[in-house]
Amino acid sequence: MTAHHAAPATRWIHLAKRLPASLDELCGPTSGTVQLPQHLAWSGLTHFDLGDEQLLLGAYRIVLTNGMREDLIAYLNANLLTHHWPRLRIALGRPVRACWEQSFPQLATAV
Repeated sequence: MTAHHAAPATRWIHLAKRLPASLDELCGPTSGTVQLPQHLAWSGLTHFDLGDEQLLLGAYRIVLTNGMREDLIAYLNANLLTHHWPRLRIALGRPVRACWEQSFPQLATAV
């Protein structure tokens, strides 16, 4: 690995530090409406109907991008995350996507 490839990993180390130890820790809701707190959804929509795939993907993108470990555990569900990962990963920035797929290889294989 060259220094060029190592730099992004170091730059985004804060992303890895907030991840759960296992996807099994993600025990968020699987249905109903979720209201994201202001520290996550500070602009625009704050209520997300998990039965609407577009809203679910939007909520998950916000939590994956902005959430701390406690938020990830509270609002994400491992089964939903894995199921929707192929579409969700497209909406995430490369650092977030890479961090999750490197930490949880089962996500990369769900694609």
